[in-house]
Amino acid sequence: MRFENKGVLVTGATGGIGRETCLQFAAEGAAVAVTDLDLALAERLAHEIQEKGGKAVGYELDVTNQEQTDAVVDQSATDLGSIDIIFCNAGIREIQPAHQLPLDEWRNVIEVNVTGVFVSAQSFAKHCISKSKPGVIINTASTLGVMGSTSRCAYSTSKHAVVGMTKSLAMDLAPHNIRVNAVGPGVIRTPLTEPYFQDAEMAKKINDIHAMKRTGVPSEIASAVLFLASDDASFCTGHNLVVDGGWTAGKSF
Repeated sequence: MRFENKGVLVTGATGGIGRETCLQFAAEGAAVAVTDLDLALAERLAHEIQEKGGKAVGYELDVTNQEQTDAVVDQSATDLGSIDIIFCNAGIREIQPAHQLPLDEWRNVIEVNVTGVFVSAQSFAKHCISKSKPGVIINTASTLGVMGSTSRCAYSTSKHAVVGMTKSLAMDLAPHNIRVNAVGPGVIRTPLTEPYFQDAEMAKKINDIHAMKRTGVPSEIASAVLFLASDDASFCTGHNLVVDGGWTAGKSF
C-alpha cells in the first residue's frame, strides 16, 4: 500500500489512462479526487472506487479555469484530508494537416494541453507551499513530446511544451520539496483510440511502429505514473518517462 494516507488529484480522470490511474491509486491506499469536465462521469468513477472499498470524491473541473482549479484543489484537500500528489492528465488533440488547421482549434489544444497543465500544477504547488508540505506532480506528455507527426501539429507542439514545462517546474519547485515529472505514452488502446483498431490494416500499421509490435494498455501507463508518484522515485525530478514499446527508440530497415 504505497499511498496509504495520501491524497491524489487526477485531472481528465474518466478517460482510459486517467480512469485506470485512479483505480490503481485507490487500490494502493490513496484517497482520490476524481476530476473531469463531466461531473456525472467523475462521480460515477468515484462511486465505483467507493464500492471497491476505496475513498474517492468526484469534482467538476475545467483545467483552464484558474479560480475553479484553485478551489477544487483546496476543497478536495479538505474532503479527503490531504492532497499530496497531482496527475495533470487532462488533454485533447486535433487530427488535421497543419496548413488546414483552424486557428481557434490550434488555440484550444494549446489552452487545454499547455495552459491547463500549468494551471493545475501551479494550483497544487501553491497549495503545498502554503501548507509547508512536500508534493509530487506528474504531467501527461507523449511520444509526440519528443518527436513530430503528421496531422498533429498543435498536439505535438503542446506536448513538447509539457516536457519543457516539466523541467522548469522541477527546477523552481525543488527548493519546496515538490518533485515534478512527466509520463510520455506511446499509442495506448483506449476508448479514444479504439476506432483505429477496427480496421485490420490500420491496426497492424500502428502496432508495427512500436519495436514491441504492439500498442500499450492504460494499466501500463498508470503503473508508470504510480512509480513516479512513489518514494521509489524519490530522487527523480524533471524527467519525462517515455512508455512507448520502443516507438521512439528508432526505426527498423
